[in-house]
Amino acid sequence: MPRTVWSGAISFGLVTVPINVVSATEDHSVRFHQYHLEDMGRVRVRKFCEAEDREVRNDEIGKGYQLTKEQVIPISDDELRDLPLPTAKAIEIEAFVPLESVDPIRIGEGYYLQPSGQVANKPYKLLAQALGRSAKVAVAKYAWSGRERLGLLRVRDDVIVLHAMRWPDEVRDPTELLPPPVELSDEEVEGALALRTA
Repeated sequence: MPRTVWSGAISFGLVTVPINVVSATEDHSVRFHQYHLEDMGRVRVRKFCEAEDREVRNDEIGKGYQLTKEQVIPISDDELRDLPLPTAKAIEIEAFVPLESVDPIRIGEGYYLQPSGQVANKPYKLLAQALGRSAKVAVAKYAWSGRERLGLLRVRDDVIVLHAMRWPDEVRDPTELLPPPVELSDEEVEGALALRTA
């Protein structure tokens, strides 16, 4: 059984459904390590402080935001956790839309939402069946790791799935990748379409 990566609730209208979030996918990639070819000793990356010219331990490392080249503002995990995000413990449904209206390039990693406790079973099933019957998906906001995110809720085999989504400004404009204009005849296009049936 996959482990819970986040707990909270789905919120829509006056309904709140306590849920646990688990990863919907597994990575079966082969992993390689780096080795010194001469003696096959393992090569590791060490964390090094540029200011003190020495290696540092994990407990000496924190996060920071670089405001200027010389000024860094330290940010603690507690400060990130305490940010006043309205979606800090809830997946708030904003709208229901047809799936075809969502550009697939904006859809990211998927997570299964599991009802948390007996009280969540009925409203969870209600939302799952409503989504399934409507043939729509729900667009929602939620917060993970101190950042508000956009998500898409859909149903797969009676289970609600949350897909992380990219905000519009996170998708690059592809127009600079287009080839220069060329003339195509109707016969060439029909020939290309015929290839798919061959």
